[in-house]
Amino acid sequence: MAVTIEDLYRNYGILADAKDNLSQHKDAYQVILDGVKGGPKEKRLAAQFIPKFFSSFPELADAAINAQLDLCEDEDVSIRRQAIKELPRFATGENILRVADILTQLLQTDDTAEFNQVNAALISIFKIDAKGTLGGLFSQILQGEDIVRERAIKFLSGKLKTLPEDVMTKEVEEYVFAETKKVLEDVTGEEFVLLMRLVSGLRVLQTVHGRQQLVELVVEQAFLEQALNPADPDTVDRLLQCTRQALPLFSKNVHSTRFVTYFCDHVLPNLSMLTSPMAELDIQLEVLKLLAEMSPFCGDMDKLEANLNMLFTKLLEFMPLPPEEVENGENSTSEEPKLQFSYVECLLFSFHQLGKKLPDFLLDKVDAERLKDFKIRLQYFARGLQVYIRQLRVALQGKTGDALKTEENKIKVVALKITNNINVLIKDLFHNPPSYKSTVTLSWKPVQKTEAVAPKRLAAEELGSGGSTKKQISPLPRRDARQIYNPPSGKYSASIGNFTYERGGFRGGRGRGFGARGNRSRGRIY
Repeated sequence: MAVTIEDLYRNYGILADAKDNLSQHKDAYQVILDGVKGGPKEKRLAAQFIPKFFSSFPELADAAINAQLDLCEDEDVSIRRQAIKELPRFATGENILRVADILTQLLQTDDTAEFNQVNAALISIFKIDAKGTLGGLFSQILQGEDIVRERAIKFLSGKLKTLPEDVMTKEVEEYVFAETKKVLEDVTGEEFVLLMRLVSGLRVLQTVHGRQQLVELVVEQAFLEQALNPADPDTVDRLLQCTRQALPLFSKNVHSTRFVTYFCDHVLPNLSMLTSPMAELDIQLEVLKLLAEMSPFCGDMDKLEANLNMLFTKLLEFMPLPPEEVENGENSTSEEPKLQFSYVECLLFSFHQLGKKLPDFLLDKVDAERLKDFKIRLQYFARGLQVYIRQLRVALQGKTGDALKTEENKIKVVALKITNNINVLIKDLFHNPPSYKSTVTLSWKPVQKTEAVAPKRLAAEELGSGGSTKKQISPLPRRDARQIYNPPSGKYSASIGNFTYERGGFRGGRGRGFGARGNRSRGRIY
């Protein structure tokens, strides 16, 4: 005979009045458990009554959790929400792992209110036992269905940083790091980004040693021990993604040497053959920007001379010789060589940074003819540079406030930063002997906060004579803080900006690391 509303209230009264003798009324609690087999009203009452007396009947713990789980899967969404809301009350002792596992699987719901209820329940049991809750989440990430895995990773990436320090203790954070390393053995590109965001925010890793550990994680994913296949867009995408994740970790104490060496050994020689993972991405400029951003943090290099020579060779490719003149002094061709400012800024900056480590490179390691050719190219590029700097200054002179925010003027401001940077670096190389003392801030780097609140008239270093600007060091800039500019047309490079950091979509299995993970369709394992 089905349990009725009256039966539920009567047995609830028996249990409520029993006080210290609750355990003697096992039959009354069983009636409440049977309420999950009744109608909608009985189920709603059962969802509230079952957890209330759960702790008093340990011998019925499995039956009680299974009964509540049945309600979590009911066809009526209001019943499901009520049952999910009460689930944290079961998260005691050994049950915490199971409850966390159940809630993690329930993340796959497509009902927004229900999904939010699951999130709230998970946060609630985190405050009861963070490590136990993480055990359930990571269990599903490693073994659950793909939709559950995806949402569990997103939950961790987004919610852990909101938890207070008394919940996210050192022990808990170390557990997160250890489990994340297991997950990283088999991830997609999007998962890799989310997991790196998760572990990069752990307080326990905010030390030099911690940052170095994170870099080691990225190195493992980047396959730096393997040659690059420039024709494979997935391989190129993997390298870009890993480098972007490593960039905010580099500092004067955490070096980028392995990445810079790999770029010089495998990427620059194949620059023109790189296959872009995205049709709209200027892959050559993207790679050169990454190299430029890494180069200031490069440590001692075993192949410094070879790396400088590769940068020097590539720089020559992007710095044209002046057009030949015919007898009457006019150019023999009607079209002047294109000056690719964006590419040259990146290469010059990288060469300038590594050149500090071997300041006699141009004098002792480059033969006289090659050096003469280089200086001719520098002079020609510098002359063209001055023309554009003057034109840009005139175009921007007197512009303030909203006038500088138009797309056209934004492009001109960035172009002026690029040309000023190149001008400073070329002046250094024209010194005898070449100098590597000037500092510039790369044109695409975000504006510092102190600059953002300054008067809106264009900064002196943008409109000035191209003098060096002191680089401001800030702790680990957020990647999403980067300014993104639309590409200019005409004489400027095909793309000044469009430099974004977080893209997923790695394809093709590799046996470990990024790729298509094996099917995990195991069904629910409550």
